[in-house]
Amino acid sequence: MIIRLAVGAVLLVLGRKLFWLFVAAVGFAAGWTVASDLLHLQPEWLALVIAIAAGLLGAALATFVQKTAVGLAGFLAGAFLASGLVTMLSLPAAPWAWIAFIIGGILGALLLGAAFEWALIGLSSLSGAMLIANALDLTSTLHLLVLVGLFVLGLIIQSALRSGPAKKPS
Repeated sequence: MIIRLAVGAVLLVLGRKLFWLFVAAVGFAAGWTVASDLLHLQPEWLALVIAIAAGLLGAALATFVQKTAVGLAGFLAGAFLASGLVTMLSLPAAPWAWIAFIIGGILGALLLGAAFEWALIGLSSLSGAMLIANALDLTSTLHLLVLVGLFVLGLIIQSALRSGPAKKPS
């Protein structure tokens, strides 16, 4: 829980500035979602190992293969967010979780590629907000209010911190 809160807070505030961290965090979140929620791996430490490996892979990609990392980050962020939406709406896991994961991933990759700076701000703010809201034990109504409030706060903070356009990896 503390790791999700900390990573969520950093993404919420600095997702645009720390692109490599954004890619690592969404890799971790997507790895955790696939391992624990979709594949139901046991014991829990195995899901954590897979999530950490996915996060480290994301950070390495963001550092060394930036174009690929942009597409992968968009895909993973969209997939993570869509999976969270399926959970929040209490839809049955099969087949909606996998369908949402794939469609959300494709939409996230397209969005991040088309409007890099604002998509990065939006996706990192939403990912951070979702990590924080999911880590808290809230009723569904309060969960939604916290999620939306944190998302808007992240958009405001990251927009204010813009010191110039983010450079789209070439």
